[in-house]
Formats: sequence, C-alpha cells, structure tokens
Amino acid sequence: MKAIVVESLGPSKNLKYRDVEIPVMGPKQVLIRVKTTSVNFADIKARRGNKGQGNVPFIPGLEAAGVIEQAGADVTSLHKGQRVIAFPHNGSYAEYIVADENLTFAIPNGIDFDIAGACGIVSFLSYSLLAELARIQEGETVLIHAASGGVGTTAIQLAKTLGAGLVVGTVGSEAKKAAAIRVGADHVFCYEEENFSEKVNEITNGKGVNIILDSVGGEVTEQSMTCLARYGRLVIFGNASGKYGQLQTSDLHASCRSVLGFSLGTTRKERPEQLKGIAEKVLRLLENRSLQIDIGATFPLKDASLAHDWVESRKSTGKVVLKVENE
Repeated sequence: MKAIVVESLGPSKNLKYRDVEIPVMGPKQVLIRVKTTSVNFADIKARRGNKGQGNVPFIPGLEAAGVIEQAGADVTSLHKGQRVIAFPHNGSYAEYIVADENLTFAIPNGIDFDIAGACGIVSFLSYSLLAELARIQEGETVLIHAASGGVGTTAIQLAKTLGAGLVVGTVGSEAKKAAAIRVGADHVFCYEEENFSEKVNEITNGKGVNIILDSVGGEVTEQSMTCLARYGRLVIFGNASGKYGQLQTSDLHASCRSVLGFSLGTTRKERPEQLKGIAEKVLRLLENRSLQIDIGATFPLKDASLAHDWVESRKSTGKVVLKVENE
C-alpha cells in the first residue's frame, strides 16, 4: 500500500510518499481501507520531533475515515463493509490502517467521508472540553482561543448548541477573524494586535467569561486569567505557542475559579471507553447538521508535505483534509 512516511525528523520535505506493508490486525481490531484523513497540529509536532519519542521512520496522523475491509475474530460491534471513523495507533496517512474496536466508530450514511475524516479529533475534543470538563450551563459566556482553526470553529458551534449565551473568539491575525465569525462567534479579537482581555471585560460589563478554552499557552494563558469570571473555568488543552503560561494559586481560591487540563490523546490511551458516549452525541449532531466541520483545504495524500506547509504558514483556517486514492 501507499503511505506517507516520516523518514527523518525535521521539515515537511521529510514526508515521503512510498510503498509500505499493509498493517496486520489483531483479534480485537479492524482493518480499514482509508478514504480520508486530516492534518492535526500534533502531526506537525511529531514530524518535527517535538512530540512523542521521535523514533523514525513512522506514519503520521491521528484519525481517518473509511470502510472496514476485515474484522478481527473477537470483534463484536463492527463488521466488514461498515463506514467508520477511527483513531489508529500507528498513523493514518495511509491507504490502510488498523484500529482497535473501541477506537472505531460507525458513521451514518448522511455524513460524507470528507467530513468524517476531519471530524474525529475536533468534535470529540470540543465536546469533551465544553460538556465533560467545563460543564457548560445554559446562558454562560465562552471564550475560545485560536478560534479560526479546526478545534476553534467546531467549539464555537458546539458552545452555541450546548446553550452558550455569548461566544467570543481570539485569532492570531486579522485575516482569520472571518472564519470564526462565519461559524457563529459573536465577537472576535486578534490576540497579537490588541488586548483581548480588556475587550472581553468590556463586552461582559466587567464580569468576564465563564469558560475559556486555551490551546495557545504562554502569555495568552496568563492574560486569560484577567478576564475569567468568578466561578469560571479555564481549560488548557495545548500550547501551540511553544510555551506554558505561569499561573498563581492566589488567582483561584478566593474567586472560586478553576484551571483544568485535558488531552484527547491521553484519554484515547487511558480511558477509551469514555469516547463511546461522546461519539454517539457528536455524530448525531453532524448527521442532523447541528454541527458542521469547517474544511478549509483539501489535498491528495501524496501532497501531505504541501498540506503541512499550508498549516504551518498560519494562513489556514478550519480543517485540512487529505484524500486517499485507493480505488
């Protein structure tokens, strides 16, 4: 089969499109013929050597959509021919992947493969952050950093669907504001060009927001504490800036505010059973169009290096999809 392989750590030119062996499945796994996969920032960090052990060669990618070619002898909930999304252990930039039964989810016929291949990480993560961790309540205000990206555009929609009264986004450049507004953000500020916390406090009459979703880190995290309301929840799930913010415990107890951390990758490894209920909820929302995945660009699998370049240019918005030609 064809796959994208990181042969050495570093720039995108190290992504090579070449022949590799079709993976062998175990008794509780399924073999999937991939239709689409997508680029997540974690793929870029892994390629650079900033994430994981850095052992090469490896196939990058965290999620894929396709059709089950074969089910293991002990698989009970899935069968050959089913349309599914999956989180494989050993990369998704390939014509075939193997995934555990409990990390593979059947998708309704109403969800096309482009959406399916792009939805897993962003929808499961956004729902986990808002509903499971932050426990969003009807009418609460939400601030979402990196609001024009795949997670950001999904979280904006989910926040509204789950009852948020006001959703504010921040982005890294003026050009990205439109993407966040298009999916429903009420206000969008550029954290690199203006003091977003002052703006947030202004539009909330000095109260601040109830929930903040932060994947940026560094100064953005620190500044977020100045616009987090009493009893508010700051949820940290990444550090795209390459830095972690420094917080003081004095910012928490008297104001009854909380700082929470989350990793979908850790949850997939340690508590995969938690994803079944989330999958049912988000796939239902996708099927009835209450939630839509914003796809900003599509590339053939062989051009994965160009797709990585596009994401790293910081010009991309929404999700970047890789289409697999394996007919």
